[in-house]
Amino acid sequence: MKLADLDVIVTAPPAPGWGGRYWILVRLTTDDGITGWGECYASTVGPDAMRTVIEDVFARHMEGENPENIELMFRRTYSSGFTQRPDLTVMGAFSGLEIACWDILGKAHDRPVWALLGGRMNDRVRAYTYLYPLPHHPTPDFWIDAGMAAEAAADCVARGYTAVKFDPAGPYTIRGGHQPAMGDLNRSERFCAKIREAVGNRADLLFGTHGQFTPAGAIRMGHAIAPHQPLWFEEPVPPDDAAALARVAQGQPVPVATGERLTTLTEFNAALQAGAAILQPALGRAGGLNEARKIATLAQAHGALMAPHLYAGPVEWAANIHLATAIPNILMAETIETPFHDALIKGAIKVEEGYMSAPEAPGLGIDVDEDLARAHPYTDTGLHLEMQEAPCDYTSENIFEGGAPAKSD
Repeated sequence: MKLADLDVIVTAPPAPGWGGRYWILVRLTTDDGITGWGECYASTVGPDAMRTVIEDVFARHMEGENPENIELMFRRTYSSGFTQRPDLTVMGAFSGLEIACWDILGKAHDRPVWALLGGRMNDRVRAYTYLYPLPHHPTPDFWIDAGMAAEAAADCVARGYTAVKFDPAGPYTIRGGHQPAMGDLNRSERFCAKIREAVGNRADLLFGTHGQFTPAGAIRMGHAIAPHQPLWFEEPVPPDDAAALARVAQGQPVPVATGERLTTLTEFNAALQAGAAILQPALGRAGGLNEARKIATLAQAHGALMAPHLYAGPVEWAANIHLATAIPNILMAETIETPFHDALIKGAIKVEEGYMSAPEAPGLGIDVDEDLARAHPYTDTGLHLEMQEAPCDYTSENIFEGGAPAKSD
């Protein structure tokens, strides 16, 4: 069995774009006709350029190789061009291709992927969700209104969720870390208070940020929200500064979570050394399932838990669930429930009373609707996610919009 063919599909979820502006799906086919699906969570270059990177990684390091030789293909890619260091774009390309290899191997052996990763450790995986506006909530007002957030949280808990994530702390900018505005501090504390009042002890509060603070600013924010017992403070400082992460982990009481923008064991090891309590790898970026399994083992040795991140499509979601099923130190896994996510994999994954079960079918256990994916091509020029250039506003309200907001004129 050899890897023979690659197809790349860039599909755009309908507005408002929960999960990002586009998703990059890859399909590999072996010389004996087995197909496997993966998803590349990579946004540093546009989708056309990323397609070229994916094709190059496949042709250079994977084409003609036995899909079982995942470690060999990883080492080729990781070392490509005399590097042997994390490269976010190249590893994003490899990660999606690697996930597709696992899908192929599961189908070849007639077993679900979790069975090949060590077997079923967990019968169910706890799910968490971001707070999205309900139909009657206006945007962008929703993103700065604690009362609306509390309503959305109560709705999630009524549907069985035991953890909800929200990020009212202001903008993330290209300028790096900043001190939060007093308005951002007050809004964040108010969100935590209102949501805690709405859900009581029925759900954990997951306080999300996007690396926008200096260490001192993050410490101020952590102390402001701590009375409401959030389970985590997500990515409080820029992801390239492990020393700053250590200062925050030691300087305020809320457990620190990070990992959405990290790739490979090297970067996650630095986060653990800095005191991260919860790791959030995005499997379409972190190096794939094999690398994520190593990261989970490393986290276990540090007494840390895993909570795979999802701001992408349902193929990465499926991979997350297989990993979570197989490891002992899973805390929970992010989920996004939209009609497009569901339709794209033909309803293969369901959240039931706040939990998910890994599919029992071979491979990833999903059937991708290729016609649907191709019917929604991405035609814009924006990246999957983008940071604003304007600095934090210390006079007016800072409004962070979720989803993939339309470009302003």
